Amino acid sequence: MPSVFRGLSVHASPTNYIFRCPSSPEAPSLVIDRPSGNMRMVDHPVLQTKSAMSIAGILGVIRLRLDKYVIVITKAMVVGRIRGHSVYKIQATEFLPLQEPALHDHDEDTYLALLCTHLRTGPMYFSYSFDLTNSMQRQSAIDASSLPLWQRADDRFFWNRYIQSDLIDLRSSQPSVDSFILPVVFGFLIIATTRIKNTPMTFILITRKSRHRAGTRYFTRGIDENGNVANYNETEQILIIGDAGGGLAGYDPDSIPTAAGLKEQVQVLSYVQTRGSVPVFWAEVNNLHYVPKLAIRGIENAVPFARKHFDEQIRLYGDNYCVNLVNQKGREEQVKAAYEKVVKSLLTTPSESKQASEKTSERFRDIESSEKRRKEDRIHYVYFDFHHECGGMKWHRAQLLLDQLGESLYTQRYFHATEGGSAVASTVRNTQTSVVRTNCMDCLDRTNVIQSMLARWTLNRQLIELGVLEKGENAASYTHFESLFRNAWADNADVVSRAYSGTGALKTDLTRTGVRTKNGALADLSNSCTRYIRNNFADGPRQDAYDVFLGNYLPYASGISSSWVFVDRRPLFIQAVPYILAASVFLVLFTLLFAESNISMRLFMMFWMVVGAYCATFIYSHGMLYVNWPKLNTMAWAIEGYNEALGRVKKDKIVGPLVNRHERGVSINNIRLIHLEEGKKRIE
Repeated sequence: MPSVFRGLSVHASPTNYIFRCPSSPEAPSLVIDRPSGNMRMVDHPVLQTKSAMSIAGILGVIRLRLDKYVIVITKAMVVGRIRGHSVYKIQATEFLPLQEPALHDHDEDTYLALLCTHLRTGPMYFSYSFDLTNSMQRQSAIDASSLPLWQRADDRFFWNRYIQSDLIDLRSSQPSVDSFILPVVFGFLIIATTRIKNTPMTFILITRKSRHRAGTRYFTRGIDENGNVANYNETEQILIIGDAGGGLAGYDPDSIPTAAGLKEQVQVLSYVQTRGSVPVFWAEVNNLHYVPKLAIRGIENAVPFARKHFDEQIRLYGDNYCVNLVNQKGREEQVKAAYEKVVKSLLTTPSESKQASEKTSERFRDIESSEKRRKEDRIHYVYFDFHHECGGMKWHRAQLLLDQLGESLYTQRYFHATEGGSAVASTVRNTQTSVVRTNCMDCLDRTNVIQSMLARWTLNRQLIELGVLEKGENAASYTHFESLFRNAWADNADVVSRAYSGTGALKTDLTRTGVRTKNGALADLSNSCTRYIRNNFADGPRQDAYDVFLGNYLPYASGISSSWVFVDRRPLFIQAVPYILAASVFLVLFTLLFAESNISMRLFMMFWMVVGAYCATFIYSHGMLYVNWPKLNTMAWAIEGYNEALGRVKKDKIVGPLVNRHERGVSINNIRLIHLEEGKKRIE
């Protein structure tokens, strides 16, 4: 099958957009009519204009409230090559409207601003000829010669699948459109050439973020009714040895010894891990408190959806070793208990064991089925008390988890394929038969530490079994490679964290340097404060951007007039309180710094100090009224909590009359979030 066209030219006219491949002038061109949006493939179309814009590819087509837009990739940077295939990172995009709007629409402009921010800040990668959405092992089972690139893509990680829908629909009648459909992955990717001893190699680390149940930290938790969990990522670590296409020209492939004594030109090894939220219905309710309120729905309701989740995971990866790192004390204990209850409900005959430590009665807890009657019996739950065992900067004690997993890691293996000479087909030496699925509360910081540790252990095993390292040697002894490995995993942690929480990951100083440092602790403090601000006051628009781009909210089908979307309809008094607080702080500081010190000024300052204190207390006590909630799709608990908080304010003897007076005729069930509730019902 032909690969995706490498670079396109766009000819724009008042009646259509024509997309052509300059390097394949005889190939059909894609014509998109304006303003209807009708698409067709045309041989040698008549160009109404000679001027053309060069683009890297078509990201997709999206319909907003008033118009459709073709999103094109205007700038892409090569980040490396995998088996001779160039891989690119998207750096700039542009929206081509099908209509020429006479007037600006506030909602339309807001949708476009959300999408532009998402595309500017979201790390997205693509290749014209290599499937980035599938692991090396899954690719080995696919006949690449019979399917176009987009049909080989893993639906979970095909990030622009929704906005490619129009092109994919056209394919049923005009298969030549395949060369215009470009799959993109969202996540992290590094490709670096390095060497250990005298063996050159390509080191690749790729994390693929699932497009299902994607969102931000406090607005997307747990599982949904389709068995998808929040913050689900697949991370694959790849080693390629003897690949001349990876920049290893001049290297003698015969110098690579292997465990079997073979002299193969190319050795491909990969190891896959996953992470994802605890698969129950739970949430942390933003209310401006530093530690949000934890809410967990009935565990029994989550069991069928957790079964659906693990059935898919087992089908894709084999046995699932579910490593749970949440705290066993305090508020996180509820999440731990819920997870364990769900796992026991899924297993035929759950068998449980635990191991105590010097500090707690439970260092480890293992739950697995003593009988293997059904698919879910391939779930192996392993709880590790990360907080107590690794607290006080004792990160080396995470090694205890490796010892606990023990034989499971050996039998898990890893993917290993070889290619001799210029052969197209590869020989699979062995496959990875299970996966470690790691989680903490956010699936970020603690998860990053454990995943990098597992990746290091597997990497050493691979190099020893290939004969690159002697038994007992460690890749960490080679400074250049060690620096590459540590920084790659730390950068990966930062990217995954920014996509979910809005900041870089915590504890990355440990990943980068191997030790906990004071500067790292200060950076963690800064990130924690930034997370608090972003999660309460900035994540609403980020969640809206995810929902629009991924098709979870359809602006054209909302049925809501322009006056309802993106408009703050809280009572005026509620909106005014933060401004009064800011004014009071300014007046107090101004009085202290510039006013004369007399009784009247002191009384003036005291008055505004009292007003400011009251406003700050009011905002903190009614935090749900001031969280920047998503305005397109929302959670039922957010609507309930918001209305409950507003109801308390309305009953207040002092401010209640002010709130009732300025509701602008909108009832408690219709203010501010009514469009969110309607959007939620429409999606359901």
